[in-house]
Amino acid sequence: MQRHTTPNPHVLVAEDDVPLANFLRRQLESEAYNVQLVQDGEAASEKINSDKYHLLILDLGLPKLDGVEVLKQIRPKQPQLPILVLTGRTQVEDRVLSLDSGADDCLLKPFAFTELMARVRALLRRNPHLPGAPLHVSDLMLDNRDYRVERGGKRINLSGKEFALLEYMMRNAGQTVTRAMIMEHVWNLPLDPSTNLVDVYVKYVRDKVDGPEFPTKLIRTIRGVGYVLSAN
Repeated sequence: MQRHTTPNPHVLVAEDDVPLANFLRRQLESEAYNVQLVQDGEAASEKINSDKYHLLILDLGLPKLDGVEVLKQIRPKQPQLPILVLTGRTQVEDRVLSLDSGADDCLLKPFAFTELMARVRALLRRNPHLPGAPLHVSDLMLDNRDYRVERGGKRINLSGKEFALLEYMMRNAGQTVTRAMIMEHVWNLPLDPSTNLVDVYVKYVRDKVDGPEFPTKLIRTIRGVGYVLSAN
């Protein structure tokens, strides 16, 4: 079986059929994917908004929130996340609705795992945020293949949004990024002038990567504009 060529994408499987969910996890993990399972729509929506994934496999018939409602909630906030819908509903209208609600592809149950994997690989090839080579700025290292951040060889633990913020700043090292740019790329939302969400999260990240144990500070505030992460 052909394996994916990019290392260890993180996949969320939202499926309330426990035997099927466990089967998908075993098979995906055998292909070197990192997999998490949830069994209802509310949990799927919460996970997608709090953590970082490269692909969502979403059953339409979920309890609490069905798959269409999950799509409507997460697609505006995660416009580039590849989403593969699984459904046992045979009506064409249901599949059309899921695609119109934001799914990238739809697979009818029962399905062959080889077909599911072919569709997964096709979706991941379109994803510009797949894991790549580790990022380095001075002695700070970020590896999005295993969600690891180190400075001077010391492991730094970040939340999902903190990790996404630091990754964005490191990809733009040496360049000033405005609050509006950060809000757009990390939260996928326009900047709301009434909130200091960006400043709060920059402080969270700065407290961890520029702590007192690190004499050289990497994150600087550009007053009235935004922030810059640089070794100089």
